[in-house]
Amino acid sequence: MKRVAALAICGLVAGAAVALAAPGPRYRIGFANLTDDPGTKIEATGFTGDLVRESFVLAVRELPVDLVLYDNHGDPHRAIANAETAVRDHVDLFIEYNDDPSANASVAAIMTKAGIPVLAINYPVPGAPLYTADDGEAGRIAGEALAESAVRDWDGHPLLGLIVGDWQRGAARLDARAAGVRAGLTRRLKTLRIVKIAPADLGRVASGNPGAKLLVATMSDPLALAAKQTLEAAGRAGDAVIVGQGLDPSIHGGQSDRREIDPNNRGSIVFGSVAFYLDRYGYEVLPLALAVLRGERVPARTATRHVLVTASTVWREYPPTDLQ
Repeated sequence: MKRVAALAICGLVAGAAVALAAPGPRYRIGFANLTDDPGTKIEATGFTGDLVRESFVLAVRELPVDLVLYDNHGDPHRAIANAETAVRDHVDLFIEYNDDPSANASVAAIMTKAGIPVLAINYPVPGAPLYTADDGEAGRIAGEALAESAVRDWDGHPLLGLIVGDWQRGAARLDARAAGVRAGLTRRLKTLRIVKIAPADLGRVASGNPGAKLLVATMSDPLALAAKQTLEAAGRAGDAVIVGQGLDPSIHGGQSDRREIDPNNRGSIVFGSVAFYLDRYGYEVLPLALAVLRGERVPARTATRHVLVTASTVWREYPPTDLQ
């Protein structure tokens, strides 16, 4: 099933390339971002909304698309107003990134009345194909990586699984992510004790379990970096391995950025991070939009291709000479 989905997505991307190579119509596509604010983190990761916007600006450069940008400001009322503006702007297709279900239903009604197709990002819009992160899958990848690390390096040692998150924020996403981590850990480590904690409790729990090796899954990369500092301060860095979520710019970078996940920093206790690629959404979503406009069949749901990225693979995913 995953192979079929991958082939379908490859076909959509190839179709977009054909559209680029051959003369054809230009399309006017509206994109309403969740928020353009560079100070607002989104999807319980370290990514900010301006990076999503930038990915669309970069991705559209070689496509037969005139992009019209809107900022929802994380406000349901603004999202509805932007949809109404997009109708007046005569867009051929509208891409909606908004986390309020009621507003999304209103957007769907507005666009249906105007005869404008919609694509949704991360949150469903009635009747629209959805491009979304798969939090459960991302968590499972992290859990399996931690379990494999434990089997390889700490066979026979007492183990403790720790899932660290700001549980008040992005609750549904974090719950799915945490459930995935638990499933990934217990696939290899059937009897592993797993504790779900807040960041402030990590030092206490680490110090209170001095004989255990710690398998730490954080729900974001900023939390992975904070967990590393906490474990170092508690004298437990040698007994822990950490996997984060997101692969945002706080944890990886270019050749001279000296980030935590870096080919020159292979000894870090932050083993890796599961990539969410929010800074590449434009490259993933715009080919889907072109497929819709050409009348092709588009999956009802397309999920991000989450992968574990480590120091040995980070420059494969984000080459230092061109991080886009």
